Amino acid sequence: MMKKSISILSLLTILLAFGTLESKAQDENLLQFSGVILDADSLNPLPFSTVIIKNTHRGTTSDYYGFFSFVAEPGDTIRFSNVGYRSELYVIPDTLQTSRYSMIQLLNKDTVELKEVTVYPWPTKEQFKEAFLSLNTPEDDYQRAMRNLRQAAMRDKIMNMPMADGSANFKYAMQNRNSQIYSAGQFPSYTIFNPLAWAKFISAWKNGDFKQE
Repeated sequence: MMKKSISILSLLTILLAFGTLESKAQDENLLQFSGVILDADSLNPLPFSTVIIKNTHRGTTSDYYGFFSFVAEPGDTIRFSNVGYRSELYVIPDTLQTSRYSMIQLLNKDTVELKEVTVYPWPTKEQFKEAFLSLNTPEDDYQRAMRNLRQAAMRDKIMNMPMADGSANFKYAMQNRNSQIYSAGQFPSYTIFNPLAWAKFISAWKNGDFKQE
C-alpha cells in the first residue's frame, strides 16, 4: 500500500513538472505585439480599428490615436480592419528573438457601390392601400371656380364694394392702379416727406391761417 502511494505521488510530480515546463515554453513563445494604424493617403491615425488574430477571437481595438497593443505569438496572422477601408493581413515573423514587436500598418480606403434602395413610407401593401384610399385629393380648376363663385361669397364682395355705380367703381379701380404704378419698385410716398407741402404749410403758418379767431 505504501509503495502504491509513493508511485502515485511520483507520477503526479512528473506530470506537474511537465506541465510547468510546457507552460514556461508557451510563455517564452509569447510576445507583445504593438503598432499604429494609419490612413494610407493622409497618414492620419485610424481610431477604433479592429486588430484580430485570424481564425480566433483574440485581438484588440486601436485607441483614438490608432495605437494598439496585445499579446500574440510568432507566426500568427493578424487581420486589420476598419469601416470604409480594405482589410489587410500581416504575418508576424516566426524568427523573432525578442519578446516585443512593433509595426506601422497602412489601410487603403475601400469604395463600395451599394444597390439602389427605394424607401417607402408604408411598411406593408395593406397600409399603403389604406392611406391611398383615405387620401384627400386637391381640388381641380372646376372645383376652385365653383368655390369662388358661391352665392354667399359673391354677395359679400358686392356688399363690401365702396361704390355701387359702374363708372364710379371703374374710376376708383383706376385710381388705385395709378397709385400702385406711381410707387412701383420703390417705397410708397408720404405727404409728410413732400417739400412742396411743407412750403405751403410754412407759408400758411406765417400768414396766420392757423390762428383761432
